[in-house]
Amino acid sequence: MTISNIHDAGHWFEVLQTTRQSQTAVMVLTADHHSSEDLNVHKNSDQVLLLVEGELEAEIGGKKLAMRQGDTCIVPAGTPHRFENKSKLRAVTFNVYSPPEYPSNEKG
Repeated sequence: MTISNIHDAGHWFEVLQTTRQSQTAVMVLTADHHSSEDLNVHKNSDQVLLLVEGELEAEIGGKKLAMRQGDTCIVPAGTPHRFENKSKLRAVTFNVYSPPEYPSNEKG
């Protein structure tokens, strides 16, 4: 068993833990930054995202939704998505991928 703290991450995206069936990661988006240039797709993995801090605009499956601190969403495998921070404050997310999507040492 390992314990990771999202506040210890040193990169804008960082995988925290990985098992055979799931993976956790943290994403920090500063003002006017986004999770990817174009829509992103995780072909085989569902993504659960919890917005820990800040605000985001989520584009999931062609719909744009505003997210506030404490909001969660599920991005089903194969669904195009993108998260954008349009505010002046940073946004911090905690993510779960099942099955794992990234190499266990992934740091963006």
